[in-house]
Amino acid sequence: MFKNVIVRTPCPAVINGITSAPELGKPNYEKALRQHEAYIEALKKCGVTVTVLPADDDFPDSCFVEDAAVITRCGTVITNPGASSRKGEQDRILPTIRSFFPEESIARIESPGTLEGGDVMMVGDRFYVGRSARTNAEGIRQFKAILAGWGLKGIEVPLKKVLHLKTGVNYIEQGNLLVSGEFIENPLFSDFHKILIPEEEAYAANCIWVNGTVIVPEGYPAVRQAIEKAGYPVLTVDTSEFRKIDGGLSCLSLRF
Repeated sequence: MFKNVIVRTPCPAVINGITSAPELGKPNYEKALRQHEAYIEALKKCGVTVTVLPADDDFPDSCFVEDAAVITRCGTVITNPGASSRKGEQDRILPTIRSFFPEESIARIESPGTLEGGDVMMVGDRFYVGRSARTNAEGIRQFKAILAGWGLKGIEVPLKKVLHLKTGVNYIEQGNLLVSGEFIENPLFSDFHKILIPEEEAYAANCIWVNGTVIVPEGYPAVRQAIEKAGYPVLTVDTSEFRKIDGGLSCLSLRF
């Protein structure tokens, strides 16, 4: 169960966030703010305390706080983002992490290693980590070593097409895994009960489990129906403006 969630208010520069889909257009800043506020309200309905950090104008993508840290039951790993425009976001999240964790429970990924939290999926004490354009072999080596020191396990997942691991696969507890695209046949996930995401709704593979409820992006009825059929209460949140800059539900928060 989660007690706390950390989010960061989008800054006006969010309209210039990194994107692999420029055809979707730039985000509307005011609409992004409204969607972010609705996201916070959905989280609160799940019984967590939400810490809202102020907008950081130095980093257009800084609302995607998940990439700057990985929080485990034993401590926090401060990452080292692979995108050059995001270098430094991890230092801005550090003071907030220190308010929740003692210094001896905070570790860091050091250059030349890179790691982004969007590439890390927690399944109990196992952490699947995607080797991607943003997370490299050295980052994974350091991450697995840190986890091992805490009695936890890291499992590398090579990525072929998606930006981050959790772009296409997400654990929603109780042995259930949302899977799309390249992950459907991946043998690393053969022990899970897979909820298959249709290609036309692949964006909605990125859902989040929060204390028994699954938050689903608005506008993806097949995914919502499949999750409800699996027995979960569902809340929906519109993340259309964040989709324009490669962001989804998990990217927008740190949950612990």
